[in-house]
Amino acid sequence: MSQLKLVVNNKPQWDAMLEEIDFRIAFAHKQMEQYDDPVEIYRFQGEIRALRSLTKLRDKVNNGS
Repeated sequence: MSQLKLVVNNKPQWDAMLEEIDFRIAFAHKQMEQYDDPVEIYRFQGEIRALRSLTKLRDKVNNGS
């Protein structure tokens, strides 16, 4: 956990990570709009959910919950 604290509490690194996550979420949204197969749509929804959970990593690491 202490290794993660080095990343999440380093503002430039954390901001860069959030920027990349936001880019990937936007890309997944664009891809999801192009599919009408429910399986693919669910896959993209899962990808977006996982990426959004990474945006909460800082709070989880610092609060220990």
